Amino acid sequence: MNEISLGRRLSDVVAEYEHKKAAIPDVLETFNKAGTALKMACSIAGTHGRENINTGHVHSSTMEQNLLKSSWFFVYDKLQISYLASANDKRRFEQSMASPPEFTIDNLRATFGDYLLDPRGNILRGLAEVFCELDQAYKSHDKVKIGVKGLPKRVILSNVGGYGSYGRDRLINLLNALAAYQGKALVEYDELKPVDNYYSYVKGHSVGEVKIEGRGVSVRKFMNGNAHVIFDEQALRDINMALAEYYGDVLPDVSEDKPEKRQESTAVAKDLQYYPTPQAVVDRVVGAIYGLEGQRILEPSCGCGRFMDALRSAGADVVGCEIDPVRVSMCQAKGHRVMRMNFLETVPKPEFDRVIMNPPFYGTHYAKHVNHALRFLKPGGTLTAILPVTARYDHGLLDGRWDDLPVGSFRESGTNINTTILTMRAAA
Repeated sequence: MNEISLGRRLSDVVAEYEHKKAAIPDVLETFNKAGTALKMACSIAGTHGRENINTGHVHSSTMEQNLLKSSWFFVYDKLQISYLASANDKRRFEQSMASPPEFTIDNLRATFGDYLLDPRGNILRGLAEVFCELDQAYKSHDKVKIGVKGLPKRVILSNVGGYGSYGRDRLINLLNALAAYQGKALVEYDELKPVDNYYSYVKGHSVGEVKIEGRGVSVRKFMNGNAHVIFDEQALRDINMALAEYYGDVLPDVSEDKPEKRQESTAVAKDLQYYPTPQAVVDRVVGAIYGLEGQRILEPSCGCGRFMDALRSAGADVVGCEIDPVRVSMCQAKGHRVMRMNFLETVPKPEFDRVIMNPPFYGTHYAKHVNHALRFLKPGGTLTAILPVTARYDHGLLDGRWDDLPVGSFRESGTNINTTILTMRAAA
């Protein structure tokens, strides 16, 4: 894989930014004095010849904003984030530059740190995102694994225009994921020039086909902006293997008759299929619920209590249930009320306004937990559950309103499994 290097220490870049920001008032004063001197050079005793020379006017706020954006894009370009980030991540970064955060070491680490710590993982996530957006069926990793028929020999991408187009970025995601798996260099700008040259949005027939040498890939571009990405046999196999590497050879919600061996990269949380809910997911779920204050809420399998923390902060009266004694102690140390027992062995009593849960992902066991949890709701109460995406697209055991989470949402918890949020209501 290409070497990733900024060429300078981040602290030096931040120091340069801070120095130049502090110097803006002096630079602006020098600029304004130069404009005044120019005008005086074109006049006698300040008397203008009925015309005024416009030397321009720059606000200090404009200079500060330009310097801030320049600093962020300098690091973005030097670290080759455009090659490592998925098409969606690139769009998010570009959107954030409309109002950039402060240029600090902490913000730089929070924004780019993951790309430097795990460049290969981010490239493979870009591949997974492309497939998930092609067809909902591909959100179920069980359908795109080694030996599973159904992976197409071609992929159809839309909006494959020139440099910076969304479809072109997704094409780069595909090619870079292949390169990462095959141990090749990431795709270079010149390699895509022949594809870029076929640039048209006129509805009609094929514009042309380009074979990208050494990649096992051909791109057939059409006048409506679509492109068919066609793989040879080896590239097709390697894409399948790359997807399997990202998701892990066996995932927490795969069929129970499959082997138990798991890849080391996704074997962080082994005990009792415990995958703690990442804070970003907690914030998304709790932030979407209004009127939590005073509500009585149950969290089955509450783990270390992240949902309970957020719910208590929102004014809810929350009770948890957890079988692991260490995690029970962690929750109790924070002042939470927790029943120490197996949730499936609890006796239901319909006294809660809501249930919010992240049940074990293994097999279809989640369905037992959800169905049991429904019995704790008051009439008209609401259940919110985070589930493996196969619960929505494959198993058909539960029904309600679904909201898929972004690819890799549980990565920090030790699994790349795709996940979704299910909302159900108890009968009134």
